[in-house]
Amino acid sequence: MKPYFNSNPYNNVEVYTDLAVEAHNLAVKRTGGEVPGVSVREEIVENAKITRIEVLNQQGAEAINKPVGTYITIESQDLRGQNRLAHDKLTDIFATELGNLINFDAIRPHPNLEPTIFVVGLGNWNATPDALGPHALNYLMVTRHLYQQAPPELRKGLRPVCALAPGVLGLTGVQTAEIIKGVVQLVNPDLIIAIDSLAARSTDRLARTIQISNTGISPGSGLGKKRLAINQETMNIPVIAIGVPTVVNAITIVNDAMEQLIQGELFSPTERERFRHIEEAEKKRLMANILSPYMGDLIMSPKGIDELIKDVGRIIGGGVNVALHPDITPENLSLYL
Repeated sequence: MKPYFNSNPYNNVEVYTDLAVEAHNLAVKRTGGEVPGVSVREEIVENAKITRIEVLNQQGAEAINKPVGTYITIESQDLRGQNRLAHDKLTDIFATELGNLINFDAIRPHPNLEPTIFVVGLGNWNATPDALGPHALNYLMVTRHLYQQAPPELRKGLRPVCALAPGVLGLTGVQTAEIIKGVVQLVNPDLIIAIDSLAARSTDRLARTIQISNTGISPGSGLGKKRLAINQETMNIPVIAIGVPTVVNAITIVNDAMEQLIQGELFSPTERERFRHIEEAEKKRLMANILSPYMGDLIMSPKGIDELIKDVGRIIGGGVNVALHPDITPENLSLYL
């Protein structure tokens, strides 16, 4: 997807984010009210906030620069903690939201057959902030090879699931979507679930937010990279995307710092008004000086990212198991991890 552009008169730099909730918040700030073509519902549960965003039409899609579809955001401070009981509760919440987004009856190849689900762990397993997808597959219950060989009476309660961590373009020389397309043509799954690390605009959301959507994913889009999308149009089957923000672009941090400085008490209203009309070229020059020699290529991840990827990967892998296999419940999930 294209980067979201913030049109604030003194804050007109490219703002990259993979999160629909952030894109919507920026659109609300820009328009000063509701965003046409976008529906938002919020729910507070025991230890999380769930935001469900529906992009209803092309007008809404253009307003927040996200495709038409459903975006579910689960936010919780407990994602960053080491509380295993809280993690188990978040696994249950995540599994429920994911299960509600998948219409298993609609994707069955035959009324008497369970659909085959292809889970893809996107990202670079050699770069920890980008390794969420491959790491989550470590906790996934892969059953397709067993399902094909088992007698019908032993298949109850399970669905055929296969998985792949295809790496990234820099490691393979092949676009990720091209690899997935080749596997889809041979395996013929009925649904793709893609798990990936995301980029956020706010540091507060790093490793504290899970996003689920039915619109697919464009790898690297949150950092301004253009890659072949993984969605229903390119794969010819439904694609569910799951992601957790693990990095933030440094340019957004510098941009926000400049905005807060302008809005702070150090400047008089007259001086603030003068700063608002700084030429865009001058503003970019100041940011280039701050971030030189990296400029827009510099990204940042939170401290302790190794443990965060491990914990969140377990939550996502376990939640996918519960959502896909009827006989796996939050109570007996530990038997399968």
